[in-house]
Amino acid sequence: MKDDEYWRDKLSPEEYHVCREKGTERPFSGEYWDTTEDGVYNCRCCGEPLFMSDSKFDAGCGWPSFFRPAEEGAIEEAADHSHGMTRTEIMCKKCGAHLGHVFTDGPQPTGLRYCVNSLSVKLEKEAD
Repeated sequence: MKDDEYWRDKLSPEEYHVCREKGTERPFSGEYWDTTEDGVYNCRCCGEPLFMSDSKFDAGCGWPSFFRPAEEGAIEEAADHSHGMTRTEIMCKKCGAHLGHVFTDGPQPTGLRYCVNSLSVKLEKEAD
């Protein structure tokens, strides 16, 4: 596992806050909240493929939302009891980067909504 100094050198201060300190960007402010381009959303920290654009949907919440990960096992989950709430945090399984949270109010076929900070992913656009 990489240390804090490595991540501070690799990421912007905003990316570091979200990915390594479990921060949250403001809704409707991130780069990808309303993006409809095709491609793969990779982990901002390690480049691991996390979500495909064909699973992205408009949840109206102001953050990129997906109904399933790119591959089973790409996402790690943990209980989050911060801010007086009980939620399920999602992280990159490979590097532990904080991505956001998963909720059970998503569309079929999974019924899940992976609510992700734009700062924690990077879209690798599909070639034309």
